[in-house]
Amino acid sequence: MNQTEGLKVRFWPVMVAIFIGSFLCVLASATINLALEILTEHFHSTLGSVQWTLTGFMLAMGTTAPIAGYLGERFSYRRLYLSSLVGFTLASILCATAWNEGSLITFRVLQGAFSGLIIPATMSIIYQIIPRERQAMAVAFWGLAAMLAPAFGPTISGWVLQNFNWQWLFLMNIPIGLIAIWFVYAYIPYYRMNVPKSFDLLGFLTVVVSSSSLLLALGQGHNWGWGSFKVIALFVIGGVSLILFIWRELTAKTPLLNLKVFKNKRFTLNAIISNIITISLYSGTLLTPVFLQRIQHVSAMDTGMILLPASLAMALLMPVVGKLYGILGPRILMSFGIALLTVGTLALSWLSVDVSHAYVIGWMVVRNIGIAFVVMPSSNAAMEQIPAELSGHASAITNWTRNVFGSFAIAIFTTMLASRSLVHATDFMKAGNTDALHIQIMSFTMSVNDVYVVATLVAAVALPISLFVGKTKRADENDGVKRSTVTAAKTVSR
Repeated sequence: MNQTEGLKVRFWPVMVAIFIGSFLCVLASATINLALEILTEHFHSTLGSVQWTLTGFMLAMGTTAPIAGYLGERFSYRRLYLSSLVGFTLASILCATAWNEGSLITFRVLQGAFSGLIIPATMSIIYQIIPRERQAMAVAFWGLAAMLAPAFGPTISGWVLQNFNWQWLFLMNIPIGLIAIWFVYAYIPYYRMNVPKSFDLLGFLTVVVSSSSLLLALGQGHNWGWGSFKVIALFVIGGVSLILFIWRELTAKTPLLNLKVFKNKRFTLNAIISNIITISLYSGTLLTPVFLQRIQHVSAMDTGMILLPASLAMALLMPVVGKLYGILGPRILMSFGIALLTVGTLALSWLSVDVSHAYVIGWMVVRNIGIAFVVMPSSNAAMEQIPAELSGHASAITNWTRNVFGSFAIAIFTTMLASRSLVHATDFMKAGNTDALHIQIMSFTMSVNDVYVVATLVAAVALPISLFVGKTKRADENDGVKRSTVTAAKTVSR
């Protein structure tokens, strides 16, 4: 039988179930930023300590993502997604009841652990039960959730914090989580593919140590110092563990994460493009809000409103790109999108202290349109030649590397922002400028522009690579012809 035979699949209810869960877990990583100062005051703590509510979440998310493939095969991706949503919702309740910073950090780590399983599970479900001819549209809808959440996060967070207390950042997850749980239970069918015969304990230990060490080093390198013993030790431990993990997964009979998917050149090319775009993408989500709030003193709520048009442009275009994928193929769409992303990022490297909000909105819209033309085609092109039984491993790898490169981007851009500000401030003082406030404002603005230049160059690197990604052969478009079949699939009555 082919990958959908024996399954009762209703496209839009399934996609709603996937959209809500994906949106919810990504939103959880985007709403806490604006609450850090409030949490510092509430718990009478320091910003460095409270920041672990964000760092711990990202660490846990990046650590559990690699094991999603094994868990999905062992228990089915429906059960993995459903249990992860239940766990995420319960963790949200615990976060809202936190009595001190330690308990909040612990519960946020738990929340992040479940979030790390949700994204790979949803992508795997798409490529295992959605008919081939509708997968491009499904990925566009899935990508929309992942992109809208961080875009709307500041607006939602600002409104909640302005009108309610910080606990509502977590309490608002409960009704949304319950709705997602019901949709998954009602509309995503139960199915099983290959069931792993044994658990790769060594692979699990090495991937946990490597992921947590590298992500922690990247996340805290700026605060601890890149040359500090702790950061260097974490990089060494993470690097050695990563090498051991790769060796183990390539030699194990039943690997935790099947790295053989990299033998597919199409998957590898698009994984490279996706990670390059991820690095450039974080420049906009990191720098633009910081510039607006620190230099132009725009409120959190108004910052979210300034970013809203770009988010809406991306939302409207995602389904359109899904339709165009079957007509134009990934090469044209991605090349066009990368070009727009590069131009939009370059234009944002010319910011000034009194730059108009219309200028920022306009070029952020251009950037987000470019992102809409890249995200879905790269995701779908990477996965469409991967056998169905390996799609869980491929999606886990994709999300694992995105977490690592996303953390890398934040760490590098944050460090550059600080170091370039210092360089520009020193230049101003050498030139005889003694106005401390003017030096601070100008040096920070110039450092933002410097980082945007680097992000422009990073985005441009992906352009020539995208030219090697063509359409799949027509013969591959028949469901199940060159894709492995589901070895055991059944629908359970509910």
